[in-house]
Order: sequence, then C-alpha cells, then structure tokens
Amino acid sequence: MADLRAALGITQASLYAAFGGKEELFREAVELYRQTAGFSTTQALAIEASAREAIHAMLQAAVDAFSAPGAPGGCLLILGATNCAVENKAVQEHLLSIRRQISQSILERLKLGQDQGDVPKVAPIVALAAYYSTVLHGLALQSRDGASRKTLTQVVQFAMADWKQMVSRPV
Repeated sequence: MADLRAALGITQASLYAAFGGKEELFREAVELYRQTAGFSTTQALAIEASAREAIHAMLQAAVDAFSAPGAPGGCLLILGATNCAVENKAVQEHLLSIRRQISQSILERLKLGQDQGDVPKVAPIVALAAYYSTVLHGLALQSRDGASRKTLTQVVQFAMADWKQMVSRPV
C-alpha cells in the first residue's frame, strides 16, 4: 500500500477516502482486470462456432493474456488470494466465486454444444468443464512460474488433442 500511495502521490487518508479500504481497492482492481485482461478468455467462449473451437479459443486467449509482453504472468483471478489469512477470507471467497463463474461458463458452453449437436448428449460435460477449468488454472500457474508462450501453447494443443475421445465417453 505504501508503494501504491507513493506512486500515486497521495496520502493514506486520500486512498481510503476513494476506496474505503484495502479490500475495496482489491475488488476494484479485480473488476478492472476482469473487464480488460480477463475479458478475452471468457469472450472466446461466446464467439466461436463450435464448443471445441470455443474451448480452444478460451485456452489460447489465456495463453495470450498470461504471456503478454510486460505482463507479470499468470492470472489475478486464478492465482490471487489462494492462500489467505483469516482476515482476508472475504477476498478469497470473492475470487473463488469468480473462478466458479468461469467454470460455469465453460459448462454452459458445453451444454450449448450439446444443444447444437457438436457435443454428444452422452458426453460427461460436468467432468469436461472441470478438466478444462483445471487446464486453464494450470496455464496460469505455469505462466507465473516462467513457462514460455511456446510451452503454454503446446499444453493447449495437448488438452485439445483428445477432444473427440473425451466428448464421446458416456456419462
């Protein structure tokens, strides 16, 4: 907080007057992140023609965001506040809620794929949504740990390689 105040050239009182406190400031930062860096990932689910294309585009958009020049690597929504002190439980729950929304968006896209006929009705879409959420989270962690864009892209290729077999498995 001291570094932030110094960079902005404001006092602690001014910062708290604007945001109310650290938690409120963090929530504002998360919302801005969702509308900017995090937007391309969820947007990809909505704009592609098939479920497979949408999931692939979502994962590739994540790679693009996580490995963007000048970006710190990883994802605030996925990696932020994963191991918190008790007093920060509300922040942790807030990010958990957002991650669950992302997983739900993946599940909804798979359901739409079933309705449109590009995902078989027998596909285990709950498990598939969990799988692709796990891949997304893993990409964030690998990026934070320094994995190259090439490696992250290869992970996406591996995750998509067995699509036909995975969606054909009965529930």
